[in-house]
Amino acid sequence: MKRLDVVIFLSIVIAGGMVSASAQARGSATSQSRDSRRAEKKLEKARKKYAKAQRKAERKMLKTERKNTRYPSRQF
Repeated sequence: MKRLDVVIFLSIVIAGGMVSASAQARGSATSQSRDSRRAEKKLEKARKKYAKAQRKAERKMLKTERKNTRYPSRQF
């Protein structure tokens, strides 16, 4: 009878340990996914900022190019 009690007790302890281990794994997975989402959001923001700067530089270049274009003087 004592052996049966020991086996049941050990199985309960092992099962409890497995449940707590899986809960901890889920907790770390959510924090990792949160960190990865934050990193992805930060990266996307940096990409948008870079693209905006590129568009601005291109507009400025085209404007300067238009301003520097001179029509030939008339030769009568």
